[in-house]
Amino acid sequence: MPADKTMADRIPVRNPNEISKLRKAGEVSARILMELQSIIRPGITTKEIDDYAAELFRREKCGNAFFGYAGYPGQLCISVNEEVVHGIGGPRVLRDGDIVSLDAGAIVDGWYGDNALTVGVGEHVSVEARRLMAVTEEALFRGIEQAKQGNSLMDVCGAIEDYVRPFGFGIVRDFVGHGVGRHLHEEPQIPNYRPNYPLPRLKRGMILAIEPMITLGSYRVRVLEDDWTTITADGSWSAHFEHTVAVGSRGGEILTERPRIALPEQLGITM
Repeated sequence: MPADKTMADRIPVRNPNEISKLRKAGEVSARILMELQSIIRPGITTKEIDDYAAELFRREKCGNAFFGYAGYPGQLCISVNEEVVHGIGGPRVLRDGDIVSLDAGAIVDGWYGDNALTVGVGEHVSVEARRLMAVTEEALFRGIEQAKQGNSLMDVCGAIEDYVRPFGFGIVRDFVGHGVGRHLHEEPQIPNYRPNYPLPRLKRGMILAIEPMITLGSYRVRVLEDDWTTITADGSWSAHFEHTVAVGSRGGEILTERPRIALPEQLGITM
């Protein structure tokens, strides 16, 4: 219990004015992400996507949460197929049937928004890949439902794990969600599974970036020689969805609101 309390005390609790500012950053982050999604097509390179992101950040007149962060060289993270997170724009060409994760964050008046989605490329994305995307996105929303005052953060983590496990997918453990606010990464860390250590009780006004990273195979990952791009250890495909959320009295309030990508019922998935 003392460890739980100490962790909770380190998590910022934002007032309504601060949440309003975070919502503005979230809206810009979501708008940029949706614009990037709109150009995804077979034949485009990840460098072209990255270059378009730079244009969008200039157009929005906002800061970029990722570019230069700990030396990160990209405008956003672009992760294709077996790449889980932190893929850097380059010569890789998107092919019909691929899936690609886009992770982008904006800074508006010193406040950060962070969000991610995974989309299919072209007309021939497999049912297996579409199922992976639908389950990952639904798992995100299961976690968001539990982001309410009085719950434990363990309820958020457990809701994600409980939804994903029956499908037999891997839940990445080496990378987790996080708090966000005045900095891109704040307390707490948010696993997408139940960890074997205590987690804090949630308070209204805490800000969480919840982001399931789910694979078709093993949960194990490895980082490539660029020290950023992270792929699945077994080469299986991965999906990633993320929203910035304010803890509320009845559930999480999404600050990076945007349309959903994949509805489970469209694939006959029992929710």
